[in-house]
Amino acid sequence: MQHVENLIIGAGVSGLATAAALGSADYMVLEADAEIGGYCKTVKRDGFVWDYSGHFFHFKHPEIERWLVERMAGQEIRVVKRRSFIDYNGVRLDFPFQKNIHQLPQADFIECLYDVYFAAEAAARGKIAVPDNFKDMLYARFGRGICDKFLVPYNEKLYACDLSRLDKDAMGRFFPHANVSEIVRNMREPDNAGYNQTFTYPAGGAIEYVKALASALAPDRISTQERLLAVDLDGKIARTSKRELKYTRLISSAPFPRFVELTGLDHDPAVFSWNKVLVFNLGFDRKGPDDVHWMYYPSREVAFYRVGFYDNIFASDRMSLYVEVGLAADAPVDSAALRARVLSDLRKVSVVREQRLVAEHSVVMDPAYVHITQDSNREVARLRARLAAASVYSIGRYGGWTYCSIEDNIVEARSLVQNLGAAR
Repeated sequence: MQHVENLIIGAGVSGLATAAALGSADYMVLEADAEIGGYCKTVKRDGFVWDYSGHFFHFKHPEIERWLVERMAGQEIRVVKRRSFIDYNGVRLDFPFQKNIHQLPQADFIECLYDVYFAAEAAARGKIAVPDNFKDMLYARFGRGICDKFLVPYNEKLYACDLSRLDKDAMGRFFPHANVSEIVRNMREPDNAGYNQTFTYPAGGAIEYVKALASALAPDRISTQERLLAVDLDGKIARTSKRELKYTRLISSAPFPRFVELTGLDHDPAVFSWNKVLVFNLGFDRKGPDDVHWMYYPSREVAFYRVGFYDNIFASDRMSLYVEVGLAADAPVDSAALRARVLSDLRKVSVVREQRLVAEHSVVMDPAYVHITQDSNREVARLRARLAAASVYSIGRYGGWTYCSIEDNIVEARSLVQNLGAAR
């Protein structure tokens, strides 16, 4: 039986970053798919460059950005100031909604301002119970107007679930909080900065970052089309679709509930839930709106929750979109019917006017957004501790069953390797 010191499951960003951090140490990366990259794959068709979904890097660690860029020789890389808007019943607002309610029609603005003011007053006087779920947190912090007009319908479309199921901190630092003072100040002194105020994107698509990570690995240390089938935690043996491997430690970025199932650990699968996202990448013969990177759609009359504009990153002369439709995990996917509705809705919201569709691609991301709940947090913490005691570590957005950025995955992978003292 072959032995490997560090067995890595998944050749997405987390797995490749782990292997890169290991340096010359003994490792093997197993990937079930035929190609590396996970969800960071890029499709090139008829002159259009699309990712499986929009994968943009928001670097907070300059040393990580430098490390990647040094391995992308000849690649044009744009650092772009984000331009994001909300389509509210045909009115374009700056994102985030809660800081730009002054851009609403007057009656809607007054309603939102009134509700957020008195929600803050009630909270300050202790008249509102401390919320324990995401939906109650939104109403307690922002009041009914802001929540009913944007925060609740938009996030229900994104997560495809009742928001009261989610933990109040389900989005962590990625949720754009704002208090009354910030909302009022924004009326005269706009400040819509968030965690992703700028983003970085290479001309060749997100796969270029994957290639940069992979360039630090020996090619013979990556095995594609090799699926993990079972893990013997006591014997430290992984059984795959091709062989059995003895390992010293195992690092997995596979979706946490699926991975735990393969280990045989006692667990409660009912605490884990998620949604899936159907992504349509669409190329048109002519430009559309030229001043936007993301447009958000809270209306339940529109199928998609977000549209991204690739063509406005590199100022290309044809409109290139990715369009995201949130679906429940168990919902059937009728791509043809949804494609027809998406194209109709794009015309309804005036993204598409006279343009002609000339290229397209679609993909289902499953899981897409994990549902972070109090129960899932407890079960993840318990099971990760059990796994760590057996020298098994589950990391990344799906391996950690969390909400994080792509850069966070690299940071976590490097930190794990350092803490384990596994690099050479």
